[in-house]
Amino acid sequence: MLKGRLGLETARIPHGDRHGLLWLGRGNLVVDAGTLRFITAGDGDLPAGDYAIPFQTVSCIALQPGATVSHDALRLCARHSTGIVVTGVDGVRLYASMPFGPDESARARMQVTHWSDPNLRTLIARRMYAWRLGELLPDADIAVLRGIEGARMKTIYKRLSESFGMSWRGRRYDRGAPDSADLANQAINHASTAVYALAQVAVAVTGTIPQLGFIHEDSGRAFALDIADLFRDSVTLPAAFEAAKSAHPGETLERAVRRHTGAVFKRDRIVEKMIDRIKELFDHDDHRDHEKRSRPVSGLPGVGDVRGDAGGVHVAGDDPGGAGAGLGGDGGVVRPGDPRPGGGDDVA
Repeated sequence: MLKGRLGLETARIPHGDRHGLLWLGRGNLVVDAGTLRFITAGDGDLPAGDYAIPFQTVSCIALQPGATVSHDALRLCARHSTGIVVTGVDGVRLYASMPFGPDESARARMQVTHWSDPNLRTLIARRMYAWRLGELLPDADIAVLRGIEGARMKTIYKRLSESFGMSWRGRRYDRGAPDSADLANQAINHASTAVYALAQVAVAVTGTIPQLGFIHEDSGRAFALDIADLFRDSVTLPAAFEAAKSAHPGETLERAVRRHTGAVFKRDRIVEKMIDRIKELFDHDDHRDHEKRSRPVSGLPGVGDVRGDAGGVHVAGDDPGGAGAGLGGDGGVVRPGDPRPGGGDDVA
């Protein structure tokens, strides 16, 4: 099967039959005799060892702090359309990604179709707001929907701050002087950055187009901002307030929030939930029926279904064709030595 020293044979496993993300940290990703290997001295729950990586059966490899990758490893993954993303611990930052997603373009083309049609774009925006707020907003343009959401968020900020016993004088953020904000606002800023980075990972591995947002517009990562906002009430704000209340003496607020948010990502499988939400937006047959463009959002699958859990976690040896597997069902996560390692004290 293997051809040449890098094993660059032509057979490729479709992404729909693969597992999802494989998280690796504190080790070297190299190629030896055509086999992709990860050599580590040990990282959290991953014992020291030399691991053969099933690169043809995963859709994407996430490299966390302390991991290095060789040129040969990049070539081998590229040859088999296995993506690589470079992240902070537990995905709280995204630094780089290889531009490989699914092996077909249906989801990206569906995103373009919905983004370019004003009626469908509003439909998607309403659906996102319905997921967040638990109710269907009026059939109005994007500006009106943003205004309604902004008013609701004022109430949510106040309620959450009171539940965590923190003072709240309103949402304030000065990009030129971020440290001038009060403790609660600084914590929200740091948590938002982490959730946004994880959303970029989800966008990268699903092969969707980051520039084409439905609620956000100007950013080059507008769609990732849309996805991050879906988790603002359930992840970003609680994580921010919890971290601010429990920060250890001598630990910076930014570090405390980043660490706590990363732990929430791993505990609650947030990247899997993000991936599932993206798939729910574009992978339904009713989106493909032009006659249903005027159909009420309440009639679409998933509206109002604010789920508590997402696709399962897949460990090497599980059936890769099961629910959540691959980029046809890319909620899965492969973890050598499950649970996956969290990392040490590197800057994430």
